[in-house]
Amino acid sequence: MKINNQKLLLLLLSICFLTFVNAQKKANISKTPPMGWNSWNWYGKHNINEKEVKKVIDFMVENGLKDAGYNYVIIDGGWRDTKLGNNGELLTHPVKFPNGIKPLADYAHAKGMKLGVHVVPGTHDCGGDLVGGYGHEEVHVKQFVDWGLDFIKLDKCRFVDKDCNECPKAKNGGWDEAVVEASYKKWSRLLKECGRDIVFSISAYEYRDWYPEVCNMARTTFDIRAKIHSGGADFVKPTKFKKAHLSVMEIAEENNKVAKFAGNGYWNDPDMLITGIQGLSRKEQTSHFGLWCIMSAPLMLGNNLGHMDKFEKNLILNKEMIAVNQDPTEQGKIIKREDKTQVWAKKLKNGDVALLFLNLDDTKQRDISINLKDLNITSKVKARNIVDHKDLGIFKNTISMTAKTHECKMVVISNI
Repeated sequence: MKINNQKLLLLLLSICFLTFVNAQKKANISKTPPMGWNSWNWYGKHNINEKEVKKVIDFMVENGLKDAGYNYVIIDGGWRDTKLGNNGELLTHPVKFPNGIKPLADYAHAKGMKLGVHVVPGTHDCGGDLVGGYGHEEVHVKQFVDWGLDFIKLDKCRFVDKDCNECPKAKNGGWDEAVVEASYKKWSRLLKECGRDIVFSISAYEYRDWYPEVCNMARTTFDIRAKIHSGGADFVKPTKFKKAHLSVMEIAEENNKVAKFAGNGYWNDPDMLITGIQGLSRKEQTSHFGLWCIMSAPLMLGNNLGHMDKFEKNLILNKEMIAVNQDPTEQGKIIKREDKTQVWAKKLKNGDVALLFLNLDDTKQRDISINLKDLNITSKVKARNIVDHKDLGIFKNTISMTAKTHECKMVVISNI
């Protein structure tokens, strides 16, 4: 009996040790929210190819994006062939990616960048191609390791019959919720055990309470409305349909609900950034980027890098805003709502607090204020506008900002 108890104790200790090691590995891979660029919002499924991917890598290296922290390039849908190989392996598109993925990963690594791809855990991708990983997970993970990948976006898409006859009518893409959980947990285990550090990004369109233990980042909503979608991006206008592409503020509101779960190597993902010529005004783009920064969201650009103007480039390279985003202390959240305005706050590791004053009014300028006591601050503070890089002086008791329609004022306050 004593021997059996000793064996049981050793088994339990081994399990605890492995759990600790896996948790530490996950936290080390994504100590801060990942930053990079994803092909989907601009190129979609049909316009991405290996030549464009190399151009993106070169641009990010040569124009300061890599140095600012944007070091992941993610090839979303469009890189695969329309079916799997004879052994269930993933095949690259013979025309758009004739040389395969490994040469692109090698190219990225030689430039100090990292590469990732979009894959699906079910039977079909979201366009109906029979390329899903269900039943082939081990084969696919081995391919990722052999290719030298650094990031996997696992998009739920479809789980239906082979010919996709059920695709148009399948509820929840044909998925049973228990199968969703089991499938993603299997992928998580295989990636943790694969011997390579790979960021695991889940795209399953809503938050689930098992995400923080399973992955490094996970989508909390349906897709953001971007250039690729009819009508382009929108800042605040609600969608007509529950499962349609969402506006910036619809997504921010949903992501705010799960703020407390972020941290320790897991980050809530409110989808890609839609800066540039995708439908938002300059003020809205600044508010959008500011929201993603204060929410500690992964900063995945979804824009046309080669056509950025000076405004857009300066925005996404704003060091002070990025510093707030990369501070791992917590995910910022809404602390005040009043008369079509919001105040968001995020505590920073040095004791400072980042604040975002947001005007959601479609027509009028608004004065927005917060009482320092609501932030548990009783002393005077100095404030700095981190959008415009200007010191604002000393404040006591209350901080007030004036914001134009859909504009934000983002400041960092420090005790003095």
